[in-house]
Amino acid sequence: MRLIAFAPLAIAVSRAGGIGFIGAGTDVVDLEAHLQEASQLIKQEPIEGSKTSKLPIGVGFINWGADPDRSVRAIEKFRPAAVWFFAPHKNVDLVPWTQAMRKATNNETSIWIQVGSVQDALEVAQLCRPDVIVAQGTDAGGHGLERGAGIISLLPEVADALRDIGFGETPLVAAGGVVEGRGAAACLALGAQGVVMGTRFLASTEAQIATGYQAAVLRSGDGGVSTVRSKVYDILRGTTGWPEQIGGRGIINQSFLDAKDGIVTEENKKAYAEALQKGDLGWSKNGRLTAYAGTGVGLIKQVQPAGVILEEIRQCVEEVVFNLRNRQSSRL
Repeated sequence: MRLIAFAPLAIAVSRAGGIGFIGAGTDVVDLEAHLQEASQLIKQEPIEGSKTSKLPIGVGFINWGADPDRSVRAIEKFRPAAVWFFAPHKNVDLVPWTQAMRKATNNETSIWIQVGSVQDALEVAQLCRPDVIVAQGTDAGGHGLERGAGIISLLPEVADALRDIGFGETPLVAAGGVVEGRGAAACLALGAQGVVMGTRFLASTEAQIATGYQAAVLRSGDGGVSTVRSKVYDILRGTTGWPEQIGGRGIINQSFLDAKDGIVTEENKKAYAEALQKGDLGWSKNGRLTAYAGTGVGLIKQVQPAGVILEEIRQCVEEVVFNLRNRQSSRL
């Protein structure tokens, strides 16, 4: 979550038993400062069981725009547990990134690569041999493939395809539409070794997020209808440069409604710029500011600390598994 997931959120997730990521995105100018903050937080209160040689968080990069040299220097200096690659213009572009990160950290930092299709999974597996592949379904908030499958069909097909070419042991992590325990349990049943959540942590106390944006997340329901994947939001925000096949899913707002057939007029751009001056009101019910969120947004009811969110999800997963076993036993 670029510009939202910084050291406090990443550390809180890792402290609660997950692995939290700093969303470096395309602009890595301040990455060392964020990693330094994370390092200080760990020194003040170490995470029990974590290796002292590694910073127990990850860093996510949007590879079409991030400076590779600057990124590698930061990772070499702070040695986070993992780096996450996403959205190169071509999958082969990730080869030098992978090689440089592995060399800089002596293979201590795990390589996670996010994909949204079976073909991309096969390509990155063979090109980069990542330590983890993140399979992102189209329900995901923020950026992802404009054409793709939901995680229910994507994950098992990716798993089968990887197995067929000899990469069946590569861990798969599921992303896209997972915001609570039932969804997490479903992904584990599909064969995922873990799940990734972004939208859920928009409503965490540690997220660096505008109050108005957070309120829009809590206000939204029926996420398959109230969100849309489009290039409109990027055009209005001026975040151009994304690969053509990628768009951003956000909560439908007045800016999107005014962009007929995806065409953003100068009048719309002017109205968006004016909305930026309104602060939190820019995300009001008839607001214009972008609120990236996935289709699971309607399941989010309150703002909570990251640790509480993770504990509730773990408990729910355990309950789901227990109930399924009981149902099976009752039929015997």
